[in-house]
Amino acid sequence: MNKDGSRRDAENAEEKHASFSGPSAALREKPSLPPNEITRQIVDAAYHLHVSLGPGLLETVYEVALSHELQKRGLRVRRQVPIPIEYDGIQFDEGFRADLLVEEMVIVELKSVEKNHPVHPKQLRTHLVLAKLPLGLVLNFGLETMKDGITRVVNGLPEPPSPPKDFTL
Repeated sequence: MNKDGSRRDAENAEEKHASFSGPSAALREKPSLPPNEITRQIVDAAYHLHVSLGPGLLETVYEVALSHELQKRGLRVRRQVPIPIEYDGIQFDEGFRADLLVEEMVIVELKSVEKNHPVHPKQLRTHLVLAKLPLGLVLNFGLETMKDGITRVVNGLPEPPSPPKDFTL
């Protein structure tokens, strides 16, 4: 990398616009952290970022800063990763984007709004299903406390067993 960071900036720009294609060759070569450890690191970084910058700035500020914080912790992060819709053997590029994709495993959807809204986890779940990933976080930096702005969304957990047909309450 050059002193001015130009090579790294070029690499980041290339990564930023690469579409979602599942685990990269680099990920296959080097084992990643378990998803729960990745989310722990993300939540910790988000908390420190919220304390440092405060609530209510524009989403992009938190996206850039959180990406930087996670990279400082040694995590691979891609920003604004396109997520295509695949149906009937055809791929449609309809503009879905993951705010952050961490370690090619965890999608982070960032918000900076005054209240959590039920559509936010639904949006993330859509991204997880289309990207075939198991875990994501909605982080709302618009609230006074970060803990109130964290929603964990899981895709693909087995359904709990149904009660027997003759079961009554």
